[in-house]
Amino acid sequence: MESIKQILSTRPDNKRSYSRHEFQDFGYRLAEQLKDFSHKSLFIKLAKSEDRKILLDALEFVKGANAKNPAKMFMWKLKDLKSR
Repeated sequence: MESIKQILSTRPDNKRSYSRHEFQDFGYRLAEQLKDFSHKSLFIKLAKSEDRKILLDALEFVKGANAKNPAKMFMWKLKDLKSR
């Protein structure tokens, strides 16, 4: 039988958070795909307030590009799409 310390050491750091609403889960998945967990509350807020189609278009753009900082490129493309 494993000790508690051993079990917790094998647990992944980016564990799934519990979401009460769908937009919270979507925002968390955005942060996960953009590899920016430090700003997950920003992505949750965007998922709640912005049009889903614009967010998905910006995410598709970032997935197609080979960016050093995907979150920064996502925010740039989001601003670009909103200004159109």
